[in-house]
Amino acid sequence: MKKLTLGFCALIALGSAAFAGTEITTESKAVVPPPCPQWYADNEFNLSISGIYAFSGNENTFLDHGWGGAVDAKYFFARYFGIGVQGFLLDANTDDDDLIIGDDDDSDGVGGILGTFTFRFPSNCSRFAPYVWVGGGGIWGGQDNRAVAITPGGGIIVADDDDDEGHGMGQVGGGFEFRFTPHCGWVNDFSWNIVSGSNNNFGMARTGINFAF
Repeated sequence: MKKLTLGFCALIALGSAAFAGTEITTESKAVVPPPCPQWYADNEFNLSISGIYAFSGNENTFLDHGWGGAVDAKYFFARYFGIGVQGFLLDANTDDDDLIIGDDDDSDGVGGILGTFTFRFPSNCSRFAPYVWVGGGGIWGGQDNRAVAITPGGGIIVADDDDDEGHGMGQVGGGFEFRFTPHCGWVNDFSWNIVSGSNNNFGMARTGINFAF
């Protein structure tokens, strides 16, 4: 009986030692979500090609309204800031009633080129990026109207008003871009253009495609 009891105690002691030497661990691995896509790079070159519509709210030396196109090249030296050059060309319609009777509304080319500074603020992980900019440069072209007047003696005077002289121009605008891919997006914006006094100011709306490199 003693031998049986001693043997049973020995088995218990060995089992306790074996169990004490076994370490049970549970390891949990943290699930790391994949990084979100970055649609706008910290350093990138942008080239935009847009259709434009320009209009003024008064009798304007340069245009009453007009359709055209624009090219905008920018380099973003940081995620939020870029410098660039913008050029545009308009087939402008004019409406001038300066002479006594009758006028012949005409169209003429209006073009401009400006240097720009842009601030954009894309949301993290978002395809959408609002932006604002300021610019300065020059504009040329303008109205080419022919007006007809009758003198008191019954004569006819035909006058051409052709303003092709260049003028300084300031611009301020804002809009947004939506990226289809990190290298291609849709841009829409509006700018107000200040040209040699309030009578020549006009608005310009643009929509087009932007390519990012």
